[in-house]
Amino acid sequence: MSLFVQFHLLTPYPPSNPNRDDQGRPKQAMVGGHPRLRLSSQSIKRAVRETAYFVHDLAGHRGTRTKRIAEEVARWVEGQGAAAKDAAKAAAEVARLFSKLEAAKEGKAPLTTTLAFVSPEEWRLAQTLAERLVAGEVIDEKALKREVLRRADGAVDIAMFGRMLAEDPDFNREAAVQMSHAFTTHRAHVEDDWYSAVDDLKTREEDAGAGHIGESGFGSGVYYLYACANLDLLVANLAGDRALATRGMEALARALATATPRGKQNSFAHHPLAHYIRVERGSRQPRDLSGAFFRPVDARTNHPGGMVGASVEALEAMGKSLDAAYGPMAEAQEILNVPAGEGTLDAVASFAAEAVEHLPAREDA
Repeated sequence: MSLFVQFHLLTPYPPSNPNRDDQGRPKQAMVGGHPRLRLSSQSIKRAVRETAYFVHDLAGHRGTRTKRIAEEVARWVEGQGAAAKDAAKAAAEVARLFSKLEAAKEGKAPLTTTLAFVSPEEWRLAQTLAERLVAGEVIDEKALKREVLRRADGAVDIAMFGRMLAEDPDFNREAAVQMSHAFTTHRAHVEDDWYSAVDDLKTREEDAGAGHIGESGFGSGVYYLYACANLDLLVANLAGDRALATRGMEALARALATATPRGKQNSFAHHPLAHYIRVERGSRQPRDLSGAFFRPVDARTNHPGGMVGASVEALEAMGKSLDAAYGPMAEAQEILNVPAGEGTLDAVASFAAEAVEHLPAREDA
């Protein structure tokens, strides 16, 4: 049985529009038959990867998701003194290892048809391979992929969130971290903001109207987010590097508590922090606690902790009910409860990181 670390977070958002739908309005969902605001798991993962905990603390161990592999490799090879035409040809051949290529446009390097998640190690190998091709080395087509693609490569975000290479599934990566869509614990609706802007150089003689008018959607609420990390798979995805997995879990815990999608951030200045975090470690089958909110928290609650306090109470009650029915789910847990003045982010992050130490030793170690 695998060892899991599960995160349950409650985060209050002010009026904001951090994750927009195709109409530019906040994303929504029906939960328990009631309308809620929603943040997609993809937007949260992106926000997590952009935190300083990943960018700086895991520097050199982050992947790059891009269609511009040929462009970047060609630029590097040219920098080594290769002719532009030769560099472009070799770079396109290397980029094709990750995905089919689109037709080149206006003399620019062709883009891959899909966003490829490329590790730092694979970038280095791709650059070296392109340089060898420019030098005239002939490499068997089947051997090309073995020269670059890796099944485990030291990129923590790829190990956590996985990747799919449709052209060669042998090099896919199963995600070690599952992330839910976050949704409000209570009923919530999108509100409309009608706004206007003044033309500073418009004279009164012209008219008194605005220089621009527009409409924007926004919403506010307490969001529940669930994430589950399979530590056995995380370590396997990192080729057995437990020290790096430990660093990754600490970064993940800190990022989940502080990360937010950045849509319309300049308009709303939303910078929320999690007010409640429950981290659990155990080897039993994971379960989320979203059922706590299928009956929405009453927006008119007179709970002394307000909407956050009522949400915390519902979450903890659901955890106790499931433990009573199925047996204790967690072997150990750590809690941060801001309204109650309980716990710290440092303690939560340390708990998540130290969970790697509880993995059994590998027989082949």
